[in-house]
This record gives sequence, C-alpha cells and structure tokens, in this order.
Amino acid sequence: MSGIRAAVIGARGRMGQEAVAALEEAEGIDLVAALGSSDSLSALTEANVEVAVELTVPAVTEQNVAFLVEHGIHAVVGTTGWNQDRLDRLEKTLATSPATGVLIAPNFSIGAVLAMHFAELAAKYFDSAEVLEIHHPNKLDAPSGTAVHTARRIAAARAAAGMGPVPDATESDEGGSRGAVIDGIHVHAIRQRGRVAHEEIQFGSEGEALTIRTDSFHRGAFMPGIVHAVRHIAEHPGLTHGLEHLLDL
Repeated sequence: MSGIRAAVIGARGRMGQEAVAALEEAEGIDLVAALGSSDSLSALTEANVEVAVELTVPAVTEQNVAFLVEHGIHAVVGTTGWNQDRLDRLEKTLATSPATGVLIAPNFSIGAVLAMHFAELAAKYFDSAEVLEIHHPNKLDAPSGTAVHTARRIAAARAAAGMGPVPDATESDEGGSRGAVIDGIHVHAIRQRGRVAHEEIQFGSEGEALTIRTDSFHRGAFMPGIVHAVRHIAEHPGLTHGLEHLLDL
C-alpha cells in the first residue's frame, strides 16, 4: 500500500537534510522529491506530490507556497518571515483552492508547542510576562517566529481576561535593552554560537515567579512535528497557523 507522496523544498539546508531523512524513515510516507535552491518546482507536479515541506528562506517562501496552493499540493511550512500581509495574500490564494491545506508553523518542536500552550494558560494569572529566545548566529530573523507567536498568544490571553498592560515604569531606553514589544509583551533575542533553539517564558506577580523553558539541542527535535504535520495537514483545508492545531491539546 502506497503512502503519502511527500517532498521537501530546501532539501540541502540543515533542516531540509534532517527532514529528508525523517520522511524517508517514516511509515506511511513516500518521499518522492527533494528540491534544492536550483531545482524547478515543476518537479513536484511531475512526481505527483501530495504534501510538500517548505524549509527555504523568507525571500522565496511566499512564492513557493503560492505555487503549491495553485497546484493543489498541501504545504507544511517551517520557513519564517510570514507577516500579516503575506498571510492575507496566502488566504486569497487559498480561496481559489479550498481543498488545499497550508500549515505555517513557527516551531515544529513538540516541547516548544507545549511551552506556548502552557504560557497561554498561565498568562492570566500573572501581572508580568516577558519572552527570551536564544538561537544560533546563522538565524536570519529576530525575534524568532516562535517568540513572536508566544508573545501574541500571551497578549491575547491577557486581553481575554481583561488584564491591563504589563507593569513597566521605563521612561528611557536609548540602547533598546528592553527588547522588542509584540502586542505589549517584551521579547528579547540572543544569537550565540553553539546554540540551536531555546525559549524562556517568564511570568511574575507579587512574591511569585513562573519560568517555562524549552530547549532544542539538535534539529532532529523538530522532525516528529514535521512528520505529524505531513500525515495530518490534508485533514485541515485552508490556513492553519501553529502546529498546536494539529495536536490533541
């Protein structure tokens, strides 16, 4: 019995190589195409690909995903750089292919997804909340998509609970030491040799603190999430933002 016909776009990058190996070993999945930056996307239609994992760079990910949707190929996207304008354009493209599913996942680590979920649950119980993310120095964007997604979920949970702004009396920050502000939540980015992907979510109230931390020491940590997404994205037509929506949380 044949499995899901899958492909990897960005197969020669570090994440791409891990994804190729993981999909080759996964039961119920047949890896039928592995594309590098110089390969034509037409190879996907020639191989009758059903699901493509997109692991390229922000400069090309939008056009790659548009191609997939236009050809009815489900997409599992790990490339960052998906701001609201890009997501809005993707929604319009998906309207022309309503049976096609696209997952935009800020993080495929199960630990990171759970950390974001736990943070969302904790957000309404603490006055203060900040996010710290640490990645390898070759990462192109800052703050990370995971940290941005985490901050937005915390902010949404606080708003739903009727909470006001996070307390902060800072009046002068000439050097930007307070970090980026995402929906009212401060986010700090560190780039350090020897790291892969790490996030620390800090909450505080009078006399109490809660820290939620997740560490990915090897890119193999992201592969179970990618394999799960390839198996289940066809069950979720339209745009899905975040792997948590494909998990039983």
